[in-house]
Amino acid sequence: MTTLVFRFFIFWYICGLILLTFDLLPVWLEWANTVFLLTAGGIAGIYFTQLYGYLKGIFYSVCIIIISMYVEHLGVTYNFLFGSYEYGNNFGLKLFDTPITIGFAWLLVIGCSHELARGITLAFKQKKRRMNFVLIAGLITVTMDLILDPVAYRIKHYWIWEDTGSYYGIPISNFTGWFLLACLLHGLSLFFLKEKRSAGQLWERRMQLTFGLINLMFITIALTGKLYLAALLVGLLTVFWYSLYYWRVRTYAQDKEKLGD
Repeated sequence: MTTLVFRFFIFWYICGLILLTFDLLPVWLEWANTVFLLTAGGIAGIYFTQLYGYLKGIFYSVCIIIISMYVEHLGVTYNFLFGSYEYGNNFGLKLFDTPITIGFAWLLVIGCSHELARGITLAFKQKKRRMNFVLIAGLITVTMDLILDPVAYRIKHYWIWEDTGSYYGIPISNFTGWFLLACLLHGLSLFFLKEKRSAGQLWERRMQLTFGLINLMFITIALTGKLYLAALLVGLLTVFWYSLYYWRVRTYAQDKEKLGD
């Protein structure tokens, strides 16, 4: 069943990549954005159930959705944390002026950054690992937003910024807000999900792949929309995080093998 969900996500991703990149998505098909975000968030939710167990994984996923939506509601209503902005009508049903799908979008980016930060910090000592895991995961989350926000704002007009900033008109407070909220959401796992176990190579690879696919989609759209700086910056950062991840995971596996010998 979980494999079918992932295959559907890949199919929907390919359709979205073509339609969004070449601006072929008709008005009557805008509900496809909602399906994509719900499915992508579901992929991350499955990953967490594989990593932490069924009940804990679901509980953690629900916490991410609820907390992120509440903080986004505070942002829309009171300009809290991110700056002054409002959402358009591209994400389906809203709850207190915040699309429900935004909670699933946060679940997606937290799932992707969770896996990469987990792999990067595998070999760290326990006390050192906890802090580094949260900080690195927060930075990886911001990396994704460095391409998500410019494309969503400048090209797709999914939301409107009333404040202005130096990065494609987006205020710096948005990125500091993303970092702080991401650190909070990742940090939650350290309190009630202490007995970590491997998610299995299959779902680890799937979350690695999802991180790259999401960045690739938005980088491609950014290039067609002439947001060259964002595309180059996030492209380089994506390569950096992947390189660091695979190096650390490989080193950790080699060290375990030597100890086993």
